[in-house]
Amino acid sequence: MSSDGRRTIVVKVGTSSILRGESGTLALSTLASLVETLATMVQNGDRVVLVSSGAVGVGCQRMRKKTRPQSVAELQAMAAIGQPHLMRYYDELFSALDQPIAQVLLSADALDSRSGYRNAQATFTELLKLGVIPVVNENDSVAVSELRFGDNDTLSALVSSAATALHLATRPHRPLSSTDRRLSA
Repeated sequence: MSSDGRRTIVVKVGTSSILRGESGTLALSTLASLVETLATMVQNGDRVVLVSSGAVGVGCQRMRKKTRPQSVAELQAMAAIGQPHLMRYYDELFSALDQPIAQVLLSADALDSRSGYRNAQATFTELLKLGVIPVVNENDSVAVSELRFGDNDTLSALVSSAATALHLATRPHRPLSSTDRRLSA
């Protein structure tokens, strides 16, 4: 817990949590449930950071691609197409609950340097102090290694450190609730 007694929790959602596997379309009810849970957590006094994958998948959906591209350039293009649409969905859902959010695009490389890490840490500190939920994604349109291997797993661990979080929660197969035991200290 922080000095003011509030928990900082990083919640990581993967592409498979927010896109329907069979159709590749956005799982709006799942996204709405996630947003409602996170907004409730903030209302209950927690600080929340959301690390969300899905930009490539949303880009594929927007471009009506049936299969995930294989080349790095195509993956980067799909991420560039999908990221603003994914953020639009998050913004509309969080706005309906009067919960401000901020988009934070990072790369593991940017967090490797001391100055990059400290800048990210200062940004998270200020956003969380303001009651804003940072929505973090890998900057996939310029990243290379994470598109092939990470799916934001490494990034969520780095964000947990930069945001001085005591908890990192993932949503692999079941909904996360604001009273989830996975978030217990």
